[in-house]
Amino acid sequence: MRLDAAIASAFYSSALLVGHARAQDAEDLVGSVTSVVESLTSSVLSKPTFTPSIIKAPFFEQFTDDWESRWKPSHAKKEDSKTDEEWAYVGEWAVEEPHVLKAIEGDKGLVVKNAAAHHAISAKFDKKIDNKDNTLVVQYEVKLQNGLECGGAYMKLLQDNKALHAEEFSNASPYIIMFGPDKCGATNKVHFIFRHKNPKTGEYEEKHLKSAPMARIEKQTNLYTLIVKPDQTFQIQINGESLKNGSLLEDFTPSVNPEKEIDDAKDTKPEDWVDQARIADPEATKPEDWDEDAPFEILDEEATKPDDWLDDEPSMIPDPEAEKPEDWDDEEDGDWVPPSVPNPKCEEASGCGKWEQPMKRNPDYKGKWTAPFIDNPAYIGVWKPRKIANPDFFEDKTPANFEPMGAIGFEIWTMQNDILFDNIYIGHSIEDAAKLKAETYDIKKPIESAEDEAAKPKTPEKAKSPLDLKFMDDPILYIREKVQLFMTIARRDPIEAVKFVPEVAGGLGVLLVTLLAVIIGAVGMSSAPPAPSPAKQSADKAKVHDTAASAIHELAEATTSGTGSDKVQAEVSKRTTRSSAAAE
Repeated sequence: MRLDAAIASAFYSSALLVGHARAQDAEDLVGSVTSVVESLTSSVLSKPTFTPSIIKAPFFEQFTDDWESRWKPSHAKKEDSKTDEEWAYVGEWAVEEPHVLKAIEGDKGLVVKNAAAHHAISAKFDKKIDNKDNTLVVQYEVKLQNGLECGGAYMKLLQDNKALHAEEFSNASPYIIMFGPDKCGATNKVHFIFRHKNPKTGEYEEKHLKSAPMARIEKQTNLYTLIVKPDQTFQIQINGESLKNGSLLEDFTPSVNPEKEIDDAKDTKPEDWVDQARIADPEATKPEDWDEDAPFEILDEEATKPDDWLDDEPSMIPDPEAEKPEDWDDEEDGDWVPPSVPNPKCEEASGCGKWEQPMKRNPDYKGKWTAPFIDNPAYIGVWKPRKIANPDFFEDKTPANFEPMGAIGFEIWTMQNDILFDNIYIGHSIEDAAKLKAETYDIKKPIESAEDEAAKPKTPEKAKSPLDLKFMDDPILYIREKVQLFMTIARRDPIEAVKFVPEVAGGLGVLLVTLLAVIIGAVGMSSAPPAPSPAKQSADKAKVHDTAASAIHELAEATTSGTGSDKVQAEVSKRTTRSSAAAE
């Protein structure tokens, strides 16, 4: 309401200014107003500029200009045991600003550049990351600029070893943790997989999170966070919201620790073992009156023909509206016969043609006799092999003590390009990860959301009353409805009309002043004045421009401070008070 009043006031002021300005100045006036509006708009929509964070971590990446000194693309071949065909990592990488919903000027990220291609890139840590008896925090941003129909956007924390070479990084490179979104078809999840070493055999086995949360498939930035604590618990957050909590010992498949006992593979079920719980009663006999030959249905002897049954009417008749085609040749095509249609007379009656008694279910039907079932007196139970001690049993109570990690890598295949990764934090501080979120994600997310919302096609809702109208949606409708509302109230109570619709009252005051100015100007024109000098014209033009700028700035001030109609209302109240005091 206040914003609409301020806009209306500015509109009326602009109309007055245009009425006084010369015709040749109109275009300049509009340009001045437009420039002021653009200036105000740009200040409101200005975006922050990227500033590198001072947060420290074992590995922290914001893809600054020296990123190529850390990240190396892979030129290896992708291993696939399911086919003899070789796949090369031909996908290209780039570090650039987002082209969709950019929120921070100069903020760059690592971008997947090719669709339908295999990509691999990695960066070594300056020092191996060992989270033994410590918290591990993995956090990074993912921006799916073109959406994601089929592909991965997950990272891998690679096992630290001497043979770790960036140019040979592939799907076969041993990793410790795989974390991040993945979607293709019905699959949509945030992976959390860790490789666990069997302390007895030395072999590694992947442990997959059960009931993983769904990934966010949208073009805005999303922040994925994994926290693993020394008490063997973990938490997965998306955009700071906790979506999955659990235990490394309980929520992964296959389980970290095997069963203490297993089935004895050499044990066999005894031949005399009875595991049939119920059997047919051997002592039961078929009753003498049981007729297995009785039919399921019999004629309904009690049924009678309806009175309106049409015995002489066929159920189908030739279509009376059908016509023989013009190209029909009786000699070649034979005698033409119109198609048959349901007899309309039959639809109005119970039926047509020969009436026959209907069938009904036979009350004496019982079907084939079988003996009833009873509990088997010889039943022993369901046989199971005996349990023996598991020779491969071990118990690892601290699977969160992951093996040292020496690098991070993205090894993905995707059908969509322009996937952007940014603000990667790998360390031990939950607090620092939260600070990084506040410095980066929390700033860009509302800007992206606002731009995303503004870009959506909007269907304006029809205002239910004049008070719901907004000036900028339809200025003509706004003014017409407000004036009509003012006149309707003024017929009953003029003072109430001024209070209820102050913007119209202010506009009428402007019109009154304008009429007086025109009358005075007409009287003054009876004696033709000399033409104004060029200097005077320039001064008038500048005055008009300054007045327009002032009006627009007042509009902006009213928008932010909530004045506008309040000022008009206050002025009306002030004058009413003065009039009342003078009358007394």
